Amino acid sequence: MRRDPLADEQESVRVRRIDLNPQKEGAPAGRKHNLELSIAAWVFVVFFALLIGRVVFINVFEAEDLRNHINNTKADSNTDNVIRGDIRTLDGTVLATTLVDENGNQTRSYPYDNIFAHVVGYASNGKAGLEAEENYELLSSHSSLLQQIRAQESGEKVTGDRVVVTLNERLQETAYYALGSYSGAVVVMEPDSGKILAMVSKPDFNPNTIGMDWENLISDASSSVLLNRATQGLYPPGSTFKMLTTLAYLRAHPSDYRDFLWNCEGALTREDVRITCYGDQVHGQEDLGSAFANSCNTAFAQIGLEVDNRAFRKIAEDFLFNRPLPTGMQHSQSVFSLEKDSSLGEQMTTAIGQGDTLVTPLHMALITSAIANGGIMMRPYYVDHIESADGTVGKKYDPEIYKKILTPDEAGVLVEYMTKTAESGTAAALSGNGYTVAGKTGSAEYEKDGVTGTHSWFCGFAQTSEPHIAVAVIAEDGGTGSATAVPIAKQILDTFFYG
Repeated sequence: MRRDPLADEQESVRVRRIDLNPQKEGAPAGRKHNLELSIAAWVFVVFFALLIGRVVFINVFEAEDLRNHINNTKADSNTDNVIRGDIRTLDGTVLATTLVDENGNQTRSYPYDNIFAHVVGYASNGKAGLEAEENYELLSSHSSLLQQIRAQESGEKVTGDRVVVTLNERLQETAYYALGSYSGAVVVMEPDSGKILAMVSKPDFNPNTIGMDWENLISDASSSVLLNRATQGLYPPGSTFKMLTTLAYLRAHPSDYRDFLWNCEGALTREDVRITCYGDQVHGQEDLGSAFANSCNTAFAQIGLEVDNRAFRKIAEDFLFNRPLPTGMQHSQSVFSLEKDSSLGEQMTTAIGQGDTLVTPLHMALITSAIANGGIMMRPYYVDHIESADGTVGKKYDPEIYKKILTPDEAGVLVEYMTKTAESGTAAALSGNGYTVAGKTGSAEYEKDGVTGTHSWFCGFAQTSEPHIAVAVIAEDGGTGSATAVPIAKQILDTFFYG
């Protein structure tokens, strides 16, 4: 029987429609699969972009830090072709050089022996100080191409680049001998540039004989000779911390801080903590400026009870407590531990620079310099420029603002109080010397292994109208700041102004 052609065509259409249905049902699964592939692709693209960004960031912003990192030994492979360059001051004074004998044997030499030991560092038995920080530069050569070709043809090594530093030989020597037999540290810097002019740490060592002395140096745990106390030593700041306590009060009382009055009776007790003024001295009636100048502990303990703990902590951390300092030199982080719910005793002891508060001398120099510089903290630096062995200047380092840390008005009030301290307060020995000084003394009490003692502090700057130099001094077990640290600072300031 013949089939109807029209029926055959309709059946064919039905078949085709049936054949298409499975594809329609499978389409959502396909789209889901494609979506998953797209997401995976975009995740890969994002992570790849982040990776590329990180590589670019490292090469642009962190390349120098990585090149000079203490654990990066890549530059040391250059010693086969390069004689380690000199470290010199701006006036050409050689602080570190390499001597080569007739057989080609090299010896690193430090003409000033112990005087620059910690800041310049050493380049054998590991590296430290500027020898570590500038290792890459010292083992690189940017001498003329002709000179390098001649050296290569003669089979000689080329001389590495010179690192020209901001350190001042006269100030370094003065600080070294002024600190004398005390363990401790001195940091001297320019407030408006951040240049480090001197850095001394004691006890010290002779980098010329470090190879022979190494075992003794590393086994003497009690004195920690290799520790650069200027950047790594952590000390209670004592009354030098009252600079920040005063700032906390200024911010809590911006319009009426000059109304502060306190009758010092020599002691203040809250709960189980008793705060006394040094030597049980009774200061009587004081305003904020005289309490600062006389370093009245009871007045500042009372301020510690009044200011908000969280606001105080924010100020401390703005000033880089619990933060790394803006320097490549190895350093310790200063510690501020006051919390929202800290006890009354902790509030009082923190306000006078005791308790758990710890600080490095370099950090105190930065704080002092920021006050001297109208509230602007400069990034500290040690290297002025890099030059080739033939004297061609390459990389140059310029002053750099790190942070605007307090207002000019706030800085002005602190300068006023610090000036009063140096004129008629605990640092009065610095008055009448032909230059004006603003500063703060500190007598930092400590207890270690059942033994108590007092570290002597001074932080200050001169001139007050146009600060040229800032100084931070700590003499371990030196007693009051006025007894030991102030005379040390005076010798440094005298050298700076009178040679």
